[in-house]
This record gives sequence, C-alpha cells and structure tokens, in this order.
Amino acid sequence: MGKFKALQVCEEAGGEFSRQIVERDTADLPAGDLLIRVRYSSLNFKDALSASGNRGVTKAYPHTPGIDAAGEVVESSVNEFSVGDEVIVTGYDLGMNTAGGFGQYIRIPAAWAIKRPQGLSLREAMVLGTAGLTAALCVDKLEQAGVEPNAGPVLVTGATGGVGSIAVSLLSQLGYEVAASTGKADQAEFLSQLGASRIVERSALQEGLERPMLKEQWAGAVDTVGGDILFNVVKSLRYGASVACCGLTAGIAFKGNVMPFILRGVNLLGVDSVELPLVVKASMWDRLSLQWKLKNLDALVREIALDELPGAIEQILAGKLVGRVLVRLD
Repeated sequence: MGKFKALQVCEEAGGEFSRQIVERDTADLPAGDLLIRVRYSSLNFKDALSASGNRGVTKAYPHTPGIDAAGEVVESSVNEFSVGDEVIVTGYDLGMNTAGGFGQYIRIPAAWAIKRPQGLSLREAMVLGTAGLTAALCVDKLEQAGVEPNAGPVLVTGATGGVGSIAVSLLSQLGYEVAASTGKADQAEFLSQLGASRIVERSALQEGLERPMLKEQWAGAVDTVGGDILFNVVKSLRYGASVACCGLTAGIAFKGNVMPFILRGVNLLGVDSVELPLVVKASMWDRLSLQWKLKNLDALVREIALDELPGAIEQILAGKLVGRVLVRLD
C-alpha cells in the first residue's frame, strides 16, 4: 500500500521522548493476517502513557500508540475477513508493542478484529472505543451482581474521563440514579447533561481513610481511578452492593481491610477489556449497537485530526481532558 501518516514516539538523548507526525511505509508494519486502513481512533490514558515512554505499556521505541482502531480491511490472508469489511480493533497488543491506531494503517492478527455491528458506524464505534467497551463491561458486571435501577444511587468516580463519562451516560439511560464524582467542579453541567442527578466532589471520597468502615451510601459503583478512593467506595457500599473496578489514575494500591466484605457482604469486581475473549467483546459491541446504544454520543466527544494529537496527549497527561477524544485519520 506504500506510504502513510502516523504519530511516532521516539526516545531522545537524556531519556526524553518526542512525538511527531511522520511518514511510514506499510512494508514496515509487523506481520499479520489483516492490513486495515484506519479511519478513526480515540485517545485513551494508556495511549498517553505509551506516548510518554512508559515501559510498562510499551517496551521499545520508535513506536506508534493507539489501542483503538476502526476502518476497513484492505488485505486479508484469512477466510473470515474479506477486502472491504469494516472492522473494530481494541485491546490485545494494539498500540502497546504493536503499531497502533494513531497511524493510517495497521497490520494485525485476525483474532484481534471484529466486524462492525450494523447499528454502529465506524465513527460511533471510536467515540466509544476501549472506554465505551470498558464502561459497558462495568455496567454488565454490576447487573450480573444484582444491581438494579431501583436499588438506589450508583456512584461513578472519575466521571469526566472517557470511561466515567460513558458510564454516567449509559447508567442514566438504563434508568439508574447516577452520582458522578469529579475533581473538576466546573464540569458539573457537562455531567448533568449526561444524566448525573448528583455531583460528588472528589475530596469527599478521600475523607475517612483511617476508618475501617464508612456510612452506607451506594447501591453500586463504577470506579475508574483506583487507589484509596476505590477502597473508600468499598467502605461506603450498601449491604450486598458491588463496585466494578477498571482504572488506576489515583494509584495501584490502597489501604484496605476485610470488614466491609464480612460485615456488609459487598463485592469488588475487577474489569478487564484488553485480553477479554473476542466472543465476549463482540457480544458487548452488539449490545452497544442495539439496546445499549447511547443517544447522546455527540455530547461526549471532541474530534481532532492526527496532527492535533500531540497537544491532546499533553492535555490528558495534565488531567485536563473531558469526555472522549476522537481521532480522525484522513
């Protein structure tokens, strides 16, 4: 296919990392079953980590991040996919150690791709992306644990972020009473527009760290931040309630104890969207394209071109992005 544009992250002298748009060749992409012309990607916190030289995400540079991609197949060596098929790719090693969706072409194993559900366009799929898939998995986990819309308030932490904003929107659309937690007080109107009925200051969730239990408040929760905030949420769950955990921006460790689990019978539910079996991903994408299709996707997203990505990466690292960032790969 020849030349294409991509964001490339390079390690410079002194351990610094630079980000720039370069011209690459499809011949330099890794081996794989499918060559895909990417039309849209999205910006996630993991992409920003990769673009910053985080070796826990990406081991070798130069590298093109982008854990999400949606586009059409231009070459296929397997019977399951034909040239022209529109596909969604999220997770696995895409954008981590395999050149990712911040380039106009990717080459991947067929086992990473699913065909686009009829109810979603490529653009809509990437407004959702890994964040939307993760939010849906969190809500699904809560439903499986018995959390119902009439049970009481459901808390979403990190509510202005990608996963958080979609979780607020989805829970509200499904009839739940949503409390949205954020450190961005100026985004209360944004969260209310997504369906939050109550705004909770992030600082309120940081109080009482020394106490083994807190007052019962939440019938369920989606936690996108981790750290001590996560365990404070655990300590304030109602009897038998559950929290789905999927993030770590507030840290990977927390000060915990067994009392909420044995005195209130609460559940801490882990959610992974990266190595999830493809059949589970496909079923969740089908749900997001049908009964869980969000009506207010445009309220969640800011669309940028590839050459605007370096600036957006700086914003997400500084904690200044709100909602979703859609990357258009013209």
